[in-house]
Amino acid sequence: MLCRAGKSFSFVPPFPARDQLTLLHRELQPDTKPPTSAGTPPRLKLSPSTFQQGGLFLFASSQRMGDYDEDTAFLGQTGPYFWTTFFLLNTVFVSTGFNGLYIVFVGAAPKHRCLVPDVNLTAEWTEAIIPLAVVGGEEVQSQCSRYRLDVVRNLSAGGFAPGRDVNLTDLEQERCLDGWHYSKDVYPSNIVTEWDLVCDDQWKVPFASSTLFVGYLFGSLISGHLSDRYGRKKVVFISLAAQCLSVLLQSFSQSWRMFCVMFLFVGASQISIYISAFVLGTEILSKTMRVLFTTLGAFLFYCIGYMTLPWIAYAIRDWRTLLAVLSMTAVAYVPLWWFIPESPRWLVTRGRLEEAEAIVRDAARKNKVQAPPVVFKVSQGVSLSKTYSMLDVLKSKNIRRITLMCLVLWMAINVGYFGLSLNTSNLSGDPFMNCFLSAAAEVPAYVVSTWLLRTCPRKALLSSFLVIGGGVLLLIQFIPNTLQYVALALEMTGKFGFTMAFSIVYIYTAELYPTVIRNAGMGMCSSAARIGSITAPYVIYLGTYNKALPYILMGSLTIASSVVNFFLPETLNRDLPETVEQMQECQCCAMVPKRVNR
Repeated sequence: MLCRAGKSFSFVPPFPARDQLTLLHRELQPDTKPPTSAGTPPRLKLSPSTFQQGGLFLFASSQRMGDYDEDTAFLGQTGPYFWTTFFLLNTVFVSTGFNGLYIVFVGAAPKHRCLVPDVNLTAEWTEAIIPLAVVGGEEVQSQCSRYRLDVVRNLSAGGFAPGRDVNLTDLEQERCLDGWHYSKDVYPSNIVTEWDLVCDDQWKVPFASSTLFVGYLFGSLISGHLSDRYGRKKVVFISLAAQCLSVLLQSFSQSWRMFCVMFLFVGASQISIYISAFVLGTEILSKTMRVLFTTLGAFLFYCIGYMTLPWIAYAIRDWRTLLAVLSMTAVAYVPLWWFIPESPRWLVTRGRLEEAEAIVRDAARKNKVQAPPVVFKVSQGVSLSKTYSMLDVLKSKNIRRITLMCLVLWMAINVGYFGLSLNTSNLSGDPFMNCFLSAAAEVPAYVVSTWLLRTCPRKALLSSFLVIGGGVLLLIQFIPNTLQYVALALEMTGKFGFTMAFSIVYIYTAELYPTVIRNAGMGMCSSAARIGSITAPYVIYLGTYNKALPYILMGSLTIASSVVNFFLPETLNRDLPETVEQMQECQCCAMVPKRVNR
């Protein structure tokens, strides 16, 4: 429980993110009407800033202390202080966009075939020693086998010609005992070519990708506790330093195992940056600026970093140099330590009123307003209430049913979102342009979802974009290879649909749960999301067996989840349930009906 001067907040960092990660922050506001009976807390309604991306979920309890927003209202809603802080904090999110997803290029498998040592083979046998295989309806050279070298050498020395004197299908094959020859047209050097992560070892690439998302899980669990204890600003900059060091050490990896271990730390530090910076922004900025920061600012600057990544990777093809350069970008954030303040709200909760007042007075000076003699009023005590855990989510039949359906939704959306993000290097065409387009598809999705969530029913909205995302994935497999641009357009449409669904599912899920177990419910859904993101690389790995398999699996799972979504209740313009008992009164998982103003 985090207490601030004004309201007490409970939070659990359920997500990265991306995942990663995409939470819309909404601020819960008490209804202005008095309680209907003594001891009954006021209902809570959602305003346009209820959730936050990056795995942090906050809700305001009914117990009141001195209100921070009222105490600092003299600062106004905008001004130089707020705008400067807004842009400086948003620049931090750029680093989260291009760190981590570089695995798309660093782990991409170039064209390869068995290496044939120089054993005086004729030109005909040098070409024919690699057998042909049918992949995707096309006949290509095998990537993992060759005809036995000793047999071919004897045939070549005897003057036999392949195909004319010798039937190649009768020759025995063997693995690539002497290594592989890799095409260097696109990727001169990456972890695949350096450690031969192909054929029997190609599973190591999706495993490496999964360690990033495991890091997301650990980072989201510990960053909230660290920022509560040591402060938001310190955790942001310590996490930036940890990310810089992790990526730099990863560039010096001498083995695949070391690469995976460092990738776990990259994921943990990256999500810690996102969560802590997001919290810092929501607590420093005014209410008007907070809405802009949490609905568009952080997301769009994340996309700027994501869209920048393919061009950096295009310019720097060597993977070690690429990671070293990306790690050094964190140095640009060092000067921000002297320009980004600590959260005054957090300082107040820690009893450090003098430091909090100094920051607020500096903000007043920059906004050219007069601060009162006493900024923070003496706050009242906060009464303790019953605490709830994840076990309480499973006690009620109705909530169990809702939770099960939400788990399916979160897992399916994360599989699709991160699956498409990691699959850009496998698409036809230029992999760098494909990655850029995949990132660019998220920008309109964030803008449109922010606008639609204000007026549209959540259930219909989420189902529609799940069908769009899953439907186009099922259609891709029917597009012939000659229409590569059509397939690419469908893939980007799918990415748009999954990003929209990602944005909607957060607010929808939080509106479904009663206030007393909302954090626990969001935490369980986030765990399912992490399972989905960790699974995504292996879904893409299925494409090595059949190119259509990832699309069939992701599309089918998404369509199935859209059907599940129809059994959830609608939440638009309805009051949020406060207690488990209020939800128990509902039949067929219906939400508490909207009150009629008299």
